[in-house]
Amino acid sequence: MIAGKGIRIAFVSALTLACTLAHGQSLLIDPAHRSAARPVAVAFLYPEQVTVPAGKTSAVSLHFRIEPGLHINSHTPREEELIPTTLSIPEGSGVRLEGADYPPGTEFVLALDPTSKLSVYSGEFIIQARIVAIAGEHLIEARLRYQACDQKACMPPKTITVPIDVIAK
Repeated sequence: MIAGKGIRIAFVSALTLACTLAHGQSLLIDPAHRSAARPVAVAFLYPEQVTVPAGKTSAVSLHFRIEPGLHINSHTPREEELIPTTLSIPEGSGVRLEGADYPPGTEFVLALDPTSKLSVYSGEFIIQARIVAIAGEHLIEARLRYQACDQKACMPPKTITVPIDVIAK
C-alpha cells in the first residue's frame, strides 16, 4: 500500500510538471520551429514615416500582422511566466516613448489544457504609441518583443526592429 502511494505521488508530480510546462507556453520550445526557413512570425506594416510637433506628445498608430496559424501573448498575459508583447524605443534616438496603449487580447484555449485561457493577439493588431521627439529628423529603430506560438509549441522570444522615420517640426 505504501509503495503504491509513492508511485501515485510520483505520477501526480510528473503530471503536474507536464501540465505546468504545457500551461507555461514560454517553456515549450519545439526544435522543429527553429528552422531558418520559417517566416518571421510578426511583421511591422506601417507607418514608415510620421511628422509630429517637436517637444509635444504625439499619438502614432503602429500596425502589425501575425502570420496565420500563430499567436503571440498579449501585453497583459494571464500568467506571470508568459512573456508579454512590449514596445520600446532606444534611449538617445531623439524620440522618447511616453507610453503605449495595447489592444486587449483575445481568449485562447490550449488543446493540452482546456481549462486554461490565455490572452493573445492573432491576425493584425495596432499599438497606439505616444511619442515625444526633439526637433529634426530621426530614423528610429523601435523594438517589439514577443513570443510566438502555435497550437502545439512556442518559439523562443524574439525582438523585431520597427523602423520609423520621425520628422519633428
